[in-house]
Order: sequence, then C-alpha cells, then structure tokens
Amino acid sequence: MVTVTALEAELLEVAGSVPDPELPVLTLQELGVLRAVHMRGADAVEVELTPTYTGCPAIEAMSLDIERALHQRGMREVTVRTVLAPAWSTDDITDEGRRKLREFGIAPPRVRREPEPVTLALGPTRTRAGDTTAAWGPAATEATEATEAMEKADPIHCPHCGSADTELLSRFSSTACKALRRCLACREPFDHFKEL
Repeated sequence: MVTVTALEAELLEVAGSVPDPELPVLTLQELGVLRAVHMRGADAVEVELTPTYTGCPAIEAMSLDIERALHQRGMREVTVRTVLAPAWSTDDITDEGRRKLREFGIAPPRVRREPEPVTLALGPTRTRAGDTTAAWGPAATEATEATEAMEKADPIHCPHCGSADTELLSRFSSTACKALRRCLACREPFDHFKEL
C-alpha cells in the first residue's frame, strides 16, 4: 500500500483543480485523468496523468496547466508524466463531473454495470432506430442493432429536457470522445460523451 503524505494530498488537490482544456466545466480530478502526485524532494514533484485516449492533443495543455498551478503553490521542479496503464475509462469520471456535464448541456457517458471491453464497429454516420441499409453491410447492421439494444436498455437522455427519445446525428462531435445527438422531444442538438 502506498502512503500519501499530507503535502502530496494537498498538491493532488491543487493539480486536480485545474480545468480540462477541452471541457473547462470539469476539473482534471472530476474527469478522472489525474492519477497521482509524488514528492521527489523538498520542492520537486512528479505528477501522473492519463489521457482520455492515446494521442489526446489536450495532454500537453493539461501538463502545462498542472505545472503552472504547482509552481504557483511553491514547487520549484514539476514533472508531469503520461501514464497509459491502466487506461482511462469514462467510468473514471466522478459523479460531480457527470452532474456538471449534464448541466453544461452534454449527456454524460453511461456507467457500465460490469467492467468489460467496449465493442466498436464502423457503421453509418447517421443512425436512427430502423435506419440500417444494406449498403453498409452486415457488420454495420450488427453494430447498429447492438447500439439500438443498448440504448433501449439504457437510453441516452437529453441534458436539456431529460427525454430518452434521442437520435444519433454523428458519431463524432467537437472532439473525438463525443458524439452529436438530437432530442426528438425538444429538438435540441447536444453532445454525448461516449463510453470508453
């Protein structure tokens, strides 16, 4: 068991309070990407940060913002190390982070009941119940059917009005980790933070 000192806990809180550069409504702690802070001397610290996905372009901005916050706290030397294992998952987003996403107009990712790999398959860019076409082939039809079954069991709710009657407009939105959806009740478009 790793013992965390009071100073490391304080510095973890400081680093964790840094806003995410792509979703500034969330802190890095709420997003779940900040893994640990380790003292490496009286005024030297190492921070472990896991990107939401390998190659995430925001990791550099996150690192610089963490360095700035910890320098302001009095740390002379700050090293931010990217840690890829264990991989980040949308399950790492805190309940507070999910609440903030909803209030910001982004449907938070669904919480997986049983940790398991998320199946990914290519399919049509616009899907709605029953909109499968032979042009996409059997794999796309199978993926669409699996998506429809998951959405019936655990639908994506509109963050504006709460309706579960929503449709997928595009599998990718403003960032690769979000999809663009539209509510069929209030007709408002919204981002959905995809489950990873």
